[in-house]
Amino acid sequence: MRDRGLVITSVDDNSIADELRLQHGDVLLQINGQEISDILDYQYLIADEYLQVLVRKYNEEHWLLEIEKDYDESLGLAFQDDGWGPTRQCANKCIFCFVDQMPGQMRPTLYIKDDDYRLSFAQGNFITLTNAGSADLERIAQMRLSPLYVSVHTTNPALRQKMMGNTRAEKIMDQLRYLAKAGIQMHTQVVLCPGINDGPELNRTITDLAELWPAVRSLAVVPVGLTAHRQGLFGLRSYNAPEARAVVREVKLWQKVFIAEYQYPFVFASDEFYLLAGAPIPSAEDYGGFPQTENGVGLVRLFMDEWQQLAGLLPERIENPVRCSLVTGTLAGSLLAPVVAELNQIAGLRMKLHVLENNYFGKTVTVAGLLTGQDLLSGLEGLDLGDRLFIPGVMLREGEHVFLDDITLEELAGRLKVQVIPVDDPVELVQLLGLYP
Repeated sequence: MRDRGLVITSVDDNSIADELRLQHGDVLLQINGQEISDILDYQYLIADEYLQVLVRKYNEEHWLLEIEKDYDESLGLAFQDDGWGPTRQCANKCIFCFVDQMPGQMRPTLYIKDDDYRLSFAQGNFITLTNAGSADLERIAQMRLSPLYVSVHTTNPALRQKMMGNTRAEKIMDQLRYLAKAGIQMHTQVVLCPGINDGPELNRTITDLAELWPAVRSLAVVPVGLTAHRQGLFGLRSYNAPEARAVVREVKLWQKVFIAEYQYPFVFASDEFYLLAGAPIPSAEDYGGFPQTENGVGLVRLFMDEWQQLAGLLPERIENPVRCSLVTGTLAGSLLAPVVAELNQIAGLRMKLHVLENNYFGKTVTVAGLLTGQDLLSGLEGLDLGDRLFIPGVMLREGEHVFLDDITLEELAGRLKVQVIPVDDPVELVQLLGLYP
């Protein structure tokens, strides 16, 4: 059996590692007598100013190197898989799991269910802690891996076991108390399912988590997402407008309690609940610094405030006429309609808003980020889209011009016979339109 360690893929020129003649293919095994299992071990241990580093060379020789360096000085190494190694997979069978209800024949990476506390710390991924044993919790505490992002869903042990299909799910409050005592900060979420973990169960969850304030810094309440591909899965339904209004009212009542007690709102309903309910979007002050925008909490408010600032700076006319289109999902249609109407007040600019249903995942999926290339083709092909088509950047795989169904941006543009431009926010949109420097 080969030793554990990190495989070196590159060495920075003129770095400490370069001076020690380390190279591609060598394996970093230990630092100061402690085995290196991933990048977290490496980053934690190289903070010392004196290091004894054990390396297995590409020719199987073992070198023990002594290094003196400054506290913040890097060794100049990069590792295979960025030093993470295999990702911990989710062992739960959640009744609401989105991966389980995706259509087939998508790229394999979309079906991976990770539940890795390391990625929660490093990338903000939500984890359930069901596969975290005592040694993992001790490591989190020792390395101060904070903040973490934890999917709680319910603090009722029996209900959590049922919802997550895992007997270890009942331990969540003990795990959160341990991490809180160790000084680890956590942001939590509840995926709310009608008639299952809402109502009194949601109140219990909010109460239990709030008792761990300030270690538990926030709680996001998001509605369950259901696709048209749920054959053979647990019977669930989506929230309707009256039910969404009830959730929003309940969250607002709790926020008043926590503002009085903690001077912080603590619990937040996702934007989807407000839009579904037709309820006013809270002010920026009500979002407590926006702790969970990546979870769809407060993005609408940020958009609205940003647009309001831009709207007062828009010109009355443009010299070179522009005809273009903007596409979104059904959830944000009412949000973008007044924006497009205001842009169309500018002489020389004509923009058409296209609000598309999701045929790929199903019409119950309403967010723009889950529209696929095929949805855009079926909804827009053959239409006069003008000179440019603007799409939300969240439709594309991060860092790539590829939709969830593997249709490329270039392929879409060719089929629609129009330039397709991804945009991330109102500032980028008006800049691309040439309306604002």
